[in-house]
Amino acid sequence: MKKIILLGSTGSVGVQTLEVARLHKIEVAGLSAHTNRELLEKQAREFGVAPEMVCLSSENPDGLQKLAATPGCIVFNAVVGCAGLEPTLAALNAGNPVALANKESLVAGGRKVMRLSRATGVPVIPVDSEHSAIMLCLSDRKKDSVAKIILTASGGPFLGYTKEQLRCVTREQALRNPNWSMGAKITVDSATLMNKGLELIEAMYLFDVAPEQIEVVIHPQSIIHSAVEFTDGTVIAQLSTPDMRLPIQYALLGKHAPSQVKRLSLSDVGSLTFGKPDCETFPCLEYARMAACKGGDAPRLLNAANEEAVAAFLKGDIAFYEIPEYIYKEIQHCL
Repeated sequence: MKKIILLGSTGSVGVQTLEVARLHKIEVAGLSAHTNRELLEKQAREFGVAPEMVCLSSENPDGLQKLAATPGCIVFNAVVGCAGLEPTLAALNAGNPVALANKESLVAGGRKVMRLSRATGVPVIPVDSEHSAIMLCLSDRKKDSVAKIILTASGGPFLGYTKEQLRCVTREQALRNPNWSMGAKITVDSATLMNKGLELIEAMYLFDVAPEQIEVVIHPQSIIHSAVEFTDGTVIAQLSTPDMRLPIQYALLGKHAPSQVKRLSLSDVGSLTFGKPDCETFPCLEYARMAACKGGDAPRLLNAANEEAVAAFLKGDIAFYEIPEYIYKEIQHCL
């Protein structure tokens, strides 16, 4: 019986993780939320989590690291933002595998995280649908057989917009992703294409490839979750309906198993389309690639600037089109 510590249990990914836990009768040993005390208490009662294994991080930030270091558990990190880095490190130091839905752990501390993972022999298991797909495509194939990783992106709610059109978009529009149900921060990141930029940096560390080996392709249907091109020209892709419960389940079980996810019918889908990202209108993706190529502190500074910009947008302090302007102003010195 696997036991999990779920950090960020009241967010979108956390709630879906508990759906998977119910279905497969996975024991939940610990839970954390940031501020949603009411839902956290409800979850703890349902799953029989001991009071000392429940943490409200807004009141007890160190509690995340303590939960992550609980022996003999898989730590599912669904915390939002850079706050997820220290629990990831604490889990690895304690010998606990990390199912990582917190991409900022790798964007801000990827070299340190992966070095620790290799040194301890404790795996970091990707939960993002794109990185889960890449992991499945790679399987046991050797690294030197990989020519390129292909990251797919829906394009967000403003696919096809011009710069002028972006000046008029609202907060409500930015929080309306066409394919995925996600938290506010990641939904805005998807709308600016920064989410795909962060995933590019994440893939670079997870799969030990150069930024030049990662291609981003716009795929509005979100059916192909990512693909890998091999040195012989073969491309292997992972397809499924867009539902986070699939990568969550695979990260926790390590195998294919029955799920409640709607089955994919290619005949019903009809056609799949692909295109190049518009980096002139959505420059955040290019900023992320530049930071990945620069290395050092650049990815961490990019992530910090993005978190500040998105928070300012969500509070109404800046407009949507000002997000990339804010980020570039903060990071131009390090690119």
